[in-house]
This record gives sequence, structure tokens and C-alpha cells, in this order.
Amino acid sequence: MEKFKAIIFDMDGVLFDTETFYYRRREKFLAEKGISIKHLPPSFFIGGNMKQIWPDILRDDFDKWDTEQLQKEYSIYKKTHPLPYKNLIFEDTFEVVKGLFDKGFRLGLASSSTKHDILKALDETQLREYFSVILSGEEFEKGKPHPAIYQEARRQLGFNNEETLVIEDSEKGIQAGVSADLAVWAIEDTLFDMDQSKASRLVKNLTQVIEDLSK
Repeated sequence: MEKFKAIIFDMDGVLFDTETFYYRRREKFLAEKGISIKHLPPSFFIGGNMKQIWPDILRDDFDKWDTEQLQKEYSIYKKTHPLPYKNLIFEDTFEVVKGLFDKGFRLGLASSSTKHDILKALDETQLREYFSVILSGEEFEKGKPHPAIYQEARRQLGFNNEETLVIEDSEKGIQAGVSADLAVWAIEDTLFDMDQSKASRLVKNLTQVIEDLSK
């Protein structure tokens, strides 16, 4: 069995069941602008950063829009339509995160969400104290699937690649972890038909993560 000493979690779809909420909020905001996203599958948005995908959303109309202004308006919209994190946390998240912390693992969080949303989620659910490193995709020039966020999280945690495990769910996130030369376990997707084939292991939930790490 691998001897991992540090674990880096993605947030959305791993610690919190947020992906459906995100999709519906994004769809409603864009519909109010007369923009459809029906040409893109829900899985396309998972694990990525909104500011990177305007060309895919707008396609031939890309040059007709001020995407910087759209991004600003969407940021405001998100703040006025916040996620109810207490209701969206997976039922085993707190127990597993605390359990891993108590076992001596150093924990990190590397999410494509904004730092504001990450800290809000962790504070509302009393999880923040268990994470030694908390990184947001907005802190990096390139988001997932680029490996930068996972490379930096591993560096700050202070362990080598072989000692560091990534817990992900999305295709972009898994690729980011793999490109960072880290072992990646993926929470098995049953909703969005995501390609998780590059993960070294599929697990049903976080409880299986702590069980497998305890063997």
C-alpha cells in the first residue's frame, strides 16, 4: 500500500455536492443575457474556471461580447446567489476530513472556485482548521487541467510527489493531478458521464478513501 503523508482535495464534487447548483446558476445568468449553453454538456463546465471558457460558450458571437464585463457581472451574480454550503456538504465529508487530520495526514485544498467561495464553504462547515494549504484557481494564470495549482499545493505541504495524493472528480482536475505527477483517486461520477479513466483509482465516496488509506 502507498505511504501517502499529504492529501490534496478538490472541493466541488468531492467535499460538496455543488455541481448541479453551479450549472443551473450559470445557465440562468446566461439565459438572462440571451446566451444559451445547450450546445455544451454539463460535464464541460466541471473542474474548470468560467473566465477561461467564454469562447466555447459564445462561439461565433465571441467578438460581439465584452467578456471581461460579462465576467464581472457573473461574479456579482454569484455573490447575490450564494451556495448553501451547509446543505450541500456530502454527509461523510466532515467525518472523513477530521479523521484524516487526526491520523496525521497534512491536508490541502486546490479548487477552481474563487478564494471567497472556498473560505465561505470551509467556514460555514467548520472545515477550515483542518487544511494547512488552501489554493484557488484565481491565484494562477492557468487553471486546471494545467498542473500549476497541484504543483504549488504539494510544494507548500512539503512532501514529495510519491507521498502526496490528490482526490478529484472532474476530467480537468484529474488531468491536472496526473500532469503534476501525483497519484489521483477520483470520486466515481454517476451523473455527468465524465471521463475519469486517467485516475489511478476510482472510489465510491470519501468514506472509501479513508478506509483504503487505513489498510
